[in-house]
Amino acid sequence: MSTRLAQGGRFLNRARKVNFTFNGQHLTGHEGDTLASALLAQGQMMVGRSFKYHRPRGMVASGAEEPNALVNLGSGNRLEPNQRATTTELFDGLTATSQNHWPSLEFDVGAVNTYFSRFLPAGFYYKMFMYPRAFWKHVYEPFIRQSAGLGRAPEPHVRDEDTYEHFYAFVDVLVIGGGVAGLQAALTAGRAGAQVLLIEQTAHWGGRAPVDGGTVDGKPAAEFVDAALAELRGMKNVVLRDRCMGAGVYDHGYVLAYERISDHAPGPAGPRHRLWRLRCKQVVTATGAIERPLSFAGNDIPGVMLASAVRDYAVNYGVSIGDRTVVVTNNDDAYRTAITLKGLGLEVPAIIDARAGGGGALADEARALGIRVETGKAIAKVKGAKRVEGVAICAQAGEGAVLEEIKCDAVAMSGGWSPVVHLWSHCGGKLTWDDAQAMFRPNADLAPTGAAGEAFVIPAGTANGYMGLAEVLADAAAAGVAAAKAVGAKPKKAEAPQASTPDEAPIEPVWLMPQGADIKLRMKAWLDFQNDVKVSDVQLAAREGFESVEHAKRYTTLGMATDQGKLSNINGLAILSDALGQPIPQTGTTTFRPPYTPISMGAIAGEARGKVFQPIRRTPLQDWHEGQGAYFEPVGHWRRPYCYPRGEESHAQAVAREINQTRGSLGMLDASTLGKLIVKGPDAGKFLDMLYTNMMSTLKPGRCRYGLMCSENGFLMDDGVVARIHDDTFLCHTTTGGADRIHAHMEEWLQTEWWDWQVYVANVTEQYGQIAVVGPDARKVLEKLGGMDVSKDTLPFMAWADGELGGIACRVYRISFSGELSYEIAVDAGHARALWDKLLESGAEFNVMPYGTEALHVMRAEKGFIMIGDETDGTVIPQDLGLDWAISKKKEDYIGKRAQERSHMTDPRRWKLVGLETVDGSKLPDGAYAVADGKNANGQRNVQGRVTSTYHSPTLGRGIAMGLVLNGPDRMGEVIEFPGTDGKTYKARIVDPVFFDKDGEKQNV
Repeated sequence: MSTRLAQGGRFLNRARKVNFTFNGQHLTGHEGDTLASALLAQGQMMVGRSFKYHRPRGMVASGAEEPNALVNLGSGNRLEPNQRATTTELFDGLTATSQNHWPSLEFDVGAVNTYFSRFLPAGFYYKMFMYPRAFWKHVYEPFIRQSAGLGRAPEPHVRDEDTYEHFYAFVDVLVIGGGVAGLQAALTAGRAGAQVLLIEQTAHWGGRAPVDGGTVDGKPAAEFVDAALAELRGMKNVVLRDRCMGAGVYDHGYVLAYERISDHAPGPAGPRHRLWRLRCKQVVTATGAIERPLSFAGNDIPGVMLASAVRDYAVNYGVSIGDRTVVVTNNDDAYRTAITLKGLGLEVPAIIDARAGGGGALADEARALGIRVETGKAIAKVKGAKRVEGVAICAQAGEGAVLEEIKCDAVAMSGGWSPVVHLWSHCGGKLTWDDAQAMFRPNADLAPTGAAGEAFVIPAGTANGYMGLAEVLADAAAAGVAAAKAVGAKPKKAEAPQASTPDEAPIEPVWLMPQGADIKLRMKAWLDFQNDVKVSDVQLAAREGFESVEHAKRYTTLGMATDQGKLSNINGLAILSDALGQPIPQTGTTTFRPPYTPISMGAIAGEARGKVFQPIRRTPLQDWHEGQGAYFEPVGHWRRPYCYPRGEESHAQAVAREINQTRGSLGMLDASTLGKLIVKGPDAGKFLDMLYTNMMSTLKPGRCRYGLMCSENGFLMDDGVVARIHDDTFLCHTTTGGADRIHAHMEEWLQTEWWDWQVYVANVTEQYGQIAVVGPDARKVLEKLGGMDVSKDTLPFMAWADGELGGIACRVYRISFSGELSYEIAVDAGHARALWDKLLESGAEFNVMPYGTEALHVMRAEKGFIMIGDETDGTVIPQDLGLDWAISKKKEDYIGKRAQERSHMTDPRRWKLVGLETVDGSKLPDGAYAVADGKNANGQRNVQGRVTSTYHSPTLGRGIAMGLVLNGPDRMGEVIEFPGTDGKTYKARIVDPVFFDKDGEKQNV
């Protein structure tokens, strides 16, 4: 049954029909329709089922606040669940299916839950699924998993065909919202010369004003919108973006915006969605307001809709929700809907106004059109199941005694308006309760502020609590002036167009119809349509002690999921306040969190998908390694050469060759992947003293020091060499996988704990190539290149110097991870290959060869040097590894110090680092556990240690290992057993962890 009107439909192109399918049924709409308006035009009132009771649900709203009309869009690799029909623009070939039912939308077996509703009150899952515990795994968990969620996510093997992108922009003034307030604020700021970006989440500008009526400068509001758009588009300093939603406002003027580029016309090349990352000096939130529903029995039956939405569908899309619409309200705005419907030739049997005094000028206009107006009345209940069939009327001040029944097929309800304060609140803006208008509105005295304490978010128009058109435009103009001044522009005096709308009588807060509704009516009056939260649920939560609005929200699920307080918030907290016997401001609101409406996972990921999901990082020498046939292993986000096999060599043979050559003469390693963090500022030394276990502030420029870094829980998290470059500048080397993590660790402490310290951290890992030249002939090859003095006296161990080698500017660090004479040479990344080639050429007479990470690991193990990730696993402290010497006795504090003083950290039974040599010279299995006498509570053999790293040493000709063993340093020479997974038991002797050159003579030569 078509409900398309002959009149109305300002968004429609009636000359062009659009074909689409819903639940397999082929339907037709018009260009300009949303999926919701097209379905309603076809008489499809029911579009889904509610979450808990699977009750029939129809459209309630016409915009982003819609809780019910969530559908699956598309199929296969273009399937998207939980898309709002009200914001989905119709296009040819659109495919949609309803959600949360089986086997069909019309007949859903889950609807049986309705008959058990008294056994499924708020919090029933907490009570029901606790006992008996044995039921959890086999009964409760499978049931919950099957029932959870609304739509179904696409199959994991199905790849999204579309592309997405991130976009970065910097603007003086960002105006969020393209209604008349946003247009006026943008005009004012733009005329002052500020760089302005104006974004609007829908495809249409002007907001509600063209629908609601009123005049601006004596002309219809729609003409003001057209003129404003024309002027803004002519300004070079103003950019307009529609279909772009303000998703979140964060500290320091950082804003995320979500642009849907081609959802309305899929197919063309380019991204589907774009996530804007904006830095704004000022943000104006002209986000409008959302109409509230009313709570009465049966207010969830399809055909019960917000009065503003009924008006929108009629005016914008030429769709009637019903032939006979009853309007129920506590304010004057809903009269506009009755007047509009009457003007389109539709019947309005009655306007039910809960206010005893009734309305103002709009009420008089409605009566003049012959519409019956009942004041001081309420809806006792709505009749019908899958469609409204009528309403029962009662006195608002009573308990629900039915006075009359009225036949109708639609109900338009209005409980007042709530400013959209979400974005204002995201970054700390506070709210104040406006008792006269029964709403929370922004508190201008407690605005979000930047680092210097200046306010950077300005609410405007309806979003600021102004409901009249003249007030809205005046407030928006003032917001534009304030924003322009704050960015250094020079706006003229705030001048707003002259606007007029009919005078309105005050709203009367109505949170429940009727006022004294009994339990039967309260159990059928809905607050959250999607999550099936009733008035009685919130009252039960209050009786059970959930007095905090945040606790009540989680106990009842009120306002969770996609709603986030848009429709259900104010009514719910008002019911809670009444149950607690306290005013609404005392109860407060829940926390508004970004994003304002859901954004796609694709937009969040942007270009990070497929090969660029986690891009493989390349050193400046990567091409050379690949050309030499290197075998690579993943290390963090890098691929490092494991070894360089020659001919028919096995990997083990290649590793042995590389070690022997490096120990015997000369080897080279690409060390570019090591993290390189510059820490600079007057407080840099003090900061590093807190970050590392040993002192860094006493390090002299030109010198290096090995340091350990612990988490706040005391566990070792990274190590590396720190070089002091100048008095206020340090360069911290980290492990390959630790650069980004340690950089984030530093920033976290600087921004949250020591925010007033003058320290700047920069990650320059990829700005430099770093080459290790290692072996007895290392100094000879550098001297052959020439350019700087690298002698022992000039550049001793743990020192660094700037200079040139072979005509290439570089910084040379005299450090060693192999125990050999070693230099690590850092150069600009663009010169790394040139230096590498020169070193190879000069080192040819020494039979120079590159070595990979496995040779590096073996050589460091021969020297007893620990490896983060091998000897550490997140539970190891420096003291376990015999690194007490690297913990300063002079410092009062460092990150992790107090944690290391806890009893279980100082327990003498903690396993300690030792060396392990197999009795027969074989190699211990990696990760093997050492067993001890007796059995534990699980009947397993007791363990007394484990292998942390194990290798065959070509230098020593036998297997060597490092491990953590109970009382290990006190048990030198003792043989312990390690059962292997191969059924063999390995016997190993506990030895010193330094297997080679214990006195360090080779590295100090």
